[in-house]
Amino acid sequence: MYRFLLAAAPLLLLSVQVPTQASASSNDNKVGKKCEPKKKKSGGMFGSIAGSIAGSALGRAGVPSSVVGVSIPVGSLLSDAIISKLNCKEQVQAATATTEATRGGVGTSSAWTSDSRPGVSGSSTVVAQNARSDGGSCMTVTDVVIVDGEETTVDKQMCRSPGGGNYVVAV
Repeated sequence: MYRFLLAAAPLLLLSVQVPTQASASSNDNKVGKKCEPKKKKSGGMFGSIAGSIAGSALGRAGVPSSVVGVSIPVGSLLSDAIISKLNCKEQVQAATATTEATRGGVGTSSAWTSDSRPGVSGSSTVVAQNARSDGGSCMTVTDVVIVDGEETTVDKQMCRSPGGGNYVVAV
């Protein structure tokens, strides 16, 4: 099994594209811009084939897809009021804090400090949890964001379906 994994690893690396520093930093500092997945440039037919072979090989070898590529859906974890105050990197930090807080349950809080701008920090705290009639559950999460001394506090309702994995903002 390990030989199979080692043989598939180079194929996976062929399909990976590393973003350049100039393109990554220009979009990350725009405050209020929603973090959207970057469009991949076409890697050609060989890259597509190699990537799909490596992905299926890793899946059969028992390597979870979350190890291969991680993406955080900030739009489903943060309110628009919070998104409008933060740049892309900060939105990811805030979304990660929200995910960590929801995993801990009521009373759990997770704080973060911006890596890209001084004077920017925040936290997410789970203040309530209730069960839905369909077997799902919901949580009330309070997000606090401080930008240059100005505090913004937003309560949001986050729910997950019965047997579902992660909580998302209820619309």
